[in-house]
Amino acid sequence: MLLSGTAMTETTVEVGRNTGLRTWKWSHQGVSLRLVQRLPDQTRAYVMAKGFPRDAADALATSCFFGSMFRNDGSLPMDFDLRQWKVVHNGQESGMKVREIWKQQFQERKDIPAPARIGLNWSLMPTVQHFEPGDYNWGMTVYGLPPGETFDLHLKILLDGKPLETVIPGLQCAPEVVEKPSS
Repeated sequence: MLLSGTAMTETTVEVGRNTGLRTWKWSHQGVSLRLVQRLPDQTRAYVMAKGFPRDAADALATSCFFGSMFRNDGSLPMDFDLRQWKVVHNGQESGMKVREIWKQQFQERKDIPAPARIGLNWSLMPTVQHFEPGDYNWGMTVYGLPPGETFDLHLKILLDGKPLETVIPGLQCAPEVVEKPSS
């Protein structure tokens, strides 16, 4: 999975016993990223409760949200810029839908209250972040694909100032409805 350097990275996938939602966890030298599928209805309800009208909530909900948590439990500082990450879907490469994209997209909409926009902004993972050892953060990340689509995520981070590139293969946007696993 590692595209530069000689160290190995690890990715694991779990399926929630009660929810059927999948979680991917990538880790390398104490740095980890956990990505948890979010159902479109979860995102839709969340942003509508904040004041987004239905059409805007639908646009958000069908854009492939993941609950995301970055941790630095290693001994080296780590930096990332989500604008450098790439979503590869059906051989096509695109960028993630970061805070700044949503802000621009909804800027002219007078029917979206300012508190709703602020709430969405603060719910999303910061676009650029620096982590010292022991630091962590969580937020939602958005990949701009329809429900159920599968993609590879190409990560670029700096670990102690040195570039690290890797791929998390086979991520899947949550479908509109998840069938819960049978007991």
